[in-house]
Amino acid sequence: MTTTASGADTSTFTTGDGVRLRVHEHGPADAGSTLLLVHGWTLTTHTWDRVIDEVLHQADVRVLRFDLRGHGESDPAPAGTATIERCADDVAELIEQRVPTGPIVLAGHSMGGMTIMALAERHPELFAARIAGAALVATSSGNLAAPTLGLPGPVAAVANRAELGVRGLLAKSGGGRLVRNSRALRPGMRWLLFGASPAAADVAATADWVAACHPPSLAGFRTSLAEHDRAHALEALRDIPVVVLAGGKDRLCPLPHARRIADALPDARLLLYSGAGHMLPLERTDEVADRIVELLPGG
Repeated sequence: MTTTASGADTSTFTTGDGVRLRVHEHGPADAGSTLLLVHGWTLTTHTWDRVIDEVLHQADVRVLRFDLRGHGESDPAPAGTATIERCADDVAELIEQRVPTGPIVLAGHSMGGMTIMALAERHPELFAARIAGAALVATSSGNLAAPTLGLPGPVAAVANRAELGVRGLLAKSGGGRLVRNSRALRPGMRWLLFGASPAAADVAATADWVAACHPPSLAGFRTSLAEHDRAHALEALRDIPVVVLAGGKDRLCPLPHARRIADALPDARLLLYSGAGHMLPLERTDEVADRIVELLPGG
């Protein structure tokens, strides 16, 4: 299993619609700036564990992270609320209550990066007044309805039709988690989410996180991912430092997605990790941490 980030202060935050989110805070409470991390679809905030340890080794910063609704130790998403828009509102509420002052750097992996885009769309005043930088990690601004997954077109079409059917079944599921035993998920996670030569422990941990995801929430968020189209929202990020990180072997958000984001943000840095897949916080921990530290005020 991946190393758990040390020194966490764990608490519960209740959103405006009554969902309890598991929140972890690290670093000095009186630090001059805050790093807020958002994880991806079907994963948990533990995706960031090793990145946090490395960031805190290099910088004096408060780190705030949480499990998205329907993920990890947070409550399931109530019907109709498993959306990227609602996650963006959750982030805005969390900032209002837990980070009322000071500059904030945002880092989002996969759907976490999309949540940052939705935050810019729905709460642009935050970016004008508070957001000091953003790291968009293995993410996309849209065109996710029918991903190719690196497969030939006809094969990808069959896979997407099958996924749509499974999504419908999951939406009606009464279970609290996707599967009881995560071991059977490991080969699929290895192929779908990782690049060359991943650590077996990272694949196993990722399978554990996916296995524990709330099925109707998983299905609802997959529909929201298909509807995600927020290239226009990137306008709010033009005046802040942005780094866009992509894995050369990412099947879910391949390089063209990162290029479209970078094209909309001419001053952003686009960095490609040729052998890595979708799980950059695990596969390229040091590089991700270094790029985040560079975004911090004084970094």
